[in-house]
Parts: sequence; C-alpha cells; structure tokens
Amino acid sequence: MFCLKNEELTLEIASHGAEMRSLKDNQTGQEYLWDADPAFWKRTSPVLFPLVGNYRDKESIYEGKTYSMSQHGFARDMDFTVTEEAENEIWFELHETPETKEKYPFDFCLSIGYRLEGRSVKVMWKVENTNEKTMYFSIGGHPAFVCPISGKGKQTDYRLRFDAEGPVVSSLIGEGGLLTEEKAEYQLENGEMQIAEDLFSRDALVIENDQAHNVALVDPEGNAYVTVEFDAPLFGIWAPKGGKAPFVCIEPWYGRCDRADFSKKLEEREWGNMLEPGRIFEKSYTITVG
Repeated sequence: MFCLKNEELTLEIASHGAEMRSLKDNQTGQEYLWDADPAFWKRTSPVLFPLVGNYRDKESIYEGKTYSMSQHGFARDMDFTVTEEAENEIWFELHETPETKEKYPFDFCLSIGYRLEGRSVKVMWKVENTNEKTMYFSIGGHPAFVCPISGKGKQTDYRLRFDAEGPVVSSLIGEGGLLTEEKAEYQLENGEMQIAEDLFSRDALVIENDQAHNVALVDPEGNAYVTVEFDAPLFGIWAPKGGKAPFVCIEPWYGRCDRADFSKKLEEREWGNMLEPGRIFEKSYTITVG
C-alpha cells in the first residue's frame, strides 16, 4: 500500500488496480472512502479501462474479430508499477500483456496519478496509444463514499447536490447491463435531490450530455461533505440495489455501456474515445472533502 499525506488528509492507494483504498481526515480520523466490505461490494475506487459498463453480450468486434471482456474492463484487476513517487503525488503505470490482447486488440500505456492538494485529491489519467493504428477505448472512475457518515441518520436522509438548475435526466440500464430507451427525470430543489430507497433499483443512474460537472453528497444537516468535480460529458451514480449498502458512488465517465441493439463494432461505440498513434489522452477529476 502506498501513502500520500499533507497537513489535511492521508490517502492510501494499492498498486493492484492503482485503486484508492482510504481517504482520511488527519485531525478527526474521519474516513471518506468505502472500506470494500465484500458483504456489499468488494471494491473501493476501481479504475474502469478500457471499458466502462458492459459490451453487448460482453463482446466487441474489431477488424472482423470478436473479443470478449467482462464489465468495466481489466485494469482494475491488474497490478500496476509505480513510476513516480513524492510526498503529495504518485503515478502508476500499466501496459498491455498477451492476456489483455486476447480481450482487447490494442497496445497501450495507461498512467494513473494521484495528487493531494489541501482537502482535495486530484485523480489523473493518461492513456497513450502505442500502436501504429487508431485506438478505441473508454475510461472512468468509480469512487465509493461512505453514506451515511459519522453515524448521522440513514442514507435516505442524504441528498445529492448538482451544479444544475433543472431536472436531471438519467438513462436507465436493463437486462445484461445494457442501456435501454427508457429515461427517468429527477426534479431538483435548490439543485438537490433526496436519495430515495429505490433510487438504484434499476442499477446506476447514467447521466449523459454534460448535465452537471459538480456533484456532492449532502448530509442531513445540509453540509456537502464530499464533492466530485469533473469535465467528463457523462457520469454515473450508483449504490447496490435495496438501499442497505452504506456508500454511494459518484463516477466520472468517458464512455458507458452499450445499448441493447448496438452493432458491437468497437469504433462505433457511443461516448467512446478515439486516439491516433503516438497521441496521449489526458483527463482528471477532483474529490474534495469536508
């Protein structure tokens, strides 16, 4: 486990999956990240690459060949190498292997960086195309935050706050983890919506088309204790069905699951990213606590 620390926060990251595992307030000891209890969900903050969500039938087609890959890709289950390490910043790196080439037809260099800045963590992604042809991929974050926090009330006492005025419209996920044509509209009051017990009964909310770029978890007293800020054109909000899991995920995405009727062609995926040979895709998002 690797550790970053400043005057405000301590962040722990595992080399397996380059995954954040703990984010604590140095003064109070308050933990903000979910502890990966497998009774609810065995992960804390996996990196989704080179796939966000599911392929239709878990298959993609590229240059006439079919490749099979499970939900959210393989990076979250692989060991990364540390390439840079300082007191407040660390970088991890992952390359293709013979095993990844069986699932995904491209060579790549994926770099994941974390930087502490006051009461914030900046999460940084670099994807380099090391092929001699155009590369197609998706990438996303999946951080899970404790909710409720500090024993304050129950999850349904909490709200989500968006930097948006009108209703938030979510696409809905159906059978096989694929996007349906259905939509759900959530009204906001002063930019906020209550976390209802059945909010995730249809899996994650999939919020497309730049509807918001700042999403916060708000406690029963009206305080935003976690804020995720991003430039991604879409994002997910998720917790396991049933309203019993004590966490909520706020997930910036560059990509999402396929539609139920999608052709499976990798280069035609909605919200997918295209990268020319030798080019680098760089994006980031920021988590601010307290």
